[in-house]
Amino acid sequence: MSLTDSACKNAKPVEKAYKKADSQGLYLHVMPNGARYWRLKYRFMGKEKTLALGVYPETTLAEAREKRDAARKLLAAGIDPSLEKQKQKQLAAISAETTFEAVACEWHALNTEKWSKNYAADILHRMEADVFPALGAVSISTITAPQLLAVMKQVEKRGALEITRRLLQTCSQVFRYAIVTGRMDRNPAADLKGALKPPKKEHYAALEAKDLPEFIQALERNDARLYQYTRHAIKLMMLTFVRTSELINASWEEFDFEAKQWNIPAERMKMRKPHIVPLSRQALEVLEAQKELTGKWQWVFPNQVRPIKSMSNNTILKALERMGYKGRMTGHGFRALAMSTIKEQLHYRHEVVDRQLAHAQRNSVDAAYDRAKFLGERKKMMQDWADYLDAVASQGKVIVANFSRA
Repeated sequence: MSLTDSACKNAKPVEKAYKKADSQGLYLHVMPNGARYWRLKYRFMGKEKTLALGVYPETTLAEAREKRDAARKLLAAGIDPSLEKQKQKQLAAISAETTFEAVACEWHALNTEKWSKNYAADILHRMEADVFPALGAVSISTITAPQLLAVMKQVEKRGALEITRRLLQTCSQVFRYAIVTGRMDRNPAADLKGALKPPKKEHYAALEAKDLPEFIQALERNDARLYQYTRHAIKLMMLTFVRTSELINASWEEFDFEAKQWNIPAERMKMRKPHIVPLSRQALEVLEAQKELTGKWQWVFPNQVRPIKSMSNNTILKALERMGYKGRMTGHGFRALAMSTIKEQLHYRHEVVDRQLAHAQRNSVDAAYDRAKFLGERKKMMQDWADYLDAVASQGKVIVANFSRA
């Protein structure tokens, strides 16, 4: 006699496990702890076997019968349903490992060590916010160019054109990783060339040499009433023209006062290569004054409110705004100012200034040189630059310098 749902519901546990038969090999196995399992008894190649079909009541009587019928169809076709079930589990596991999100996370983990913490976190955050919701659960090998384009268009609609460009670049790298690891055949990101709006090229606002006297005087007068920390940071940035992130995250252990140089480790540099910044007499004076204020902390420029953290990335930009230079100068602008003025007024070769700026080398030969390339010239250049700024400040006008190159 076939089972009813009421009979299944009322099957009470006893001291030993027992079976309540349904039909065509299907039965409910009632355990002493009260658990009830659907099982199918069948024969394949002359051997008696058992197939698990689910747990009651999560799997209802009707659903158990459907699974039984599906298994019997496999048997009729000469297929062992137990082996087929194992095969499907394996395929599901493989599929879970080849979703876009799984492959992207694998690629991200592989590259994390060579990225800064902030950069690695930013990449993952962008993927989680803009790509994973739409494509994360999709098998990476099935993603098409139109699917990817639809995701990119959603980001583009926000007006975030630069983010869209970087996001597409990241997706392309994930697809290339999937190709070399044998999980897809071609890169759909390559087909999106010309399908998205190009980001507008924006140059960082930067002063020109003619603006230096006025700027230095404004910094000295301090009508903007900037904190001493902040004024020191701006002075050191002007003297060393490092990137803003390299300055605000500087720790005291990076400075060798005896050797008169600042050794920035590779993990803090954009190009992931260690960098030497020769320190002029004026830069050392700024650092000595700052050390009296913050020498007990890890950071040269700690956060004013929470000194266990470094200065905010926005501090220098806001200070320049308070000085009246909004839209005219940025932290990055000191790099452009130094590059042009040192070449035009101090007559140093482009490659010497370029190396001090720690730009990416354009060819493998240049890239092979170590961090000390042109170091002798760079030491003299940094002192000449500091002396030039002093001369401009004292004379209140731009001067044409005549420093020797000996």
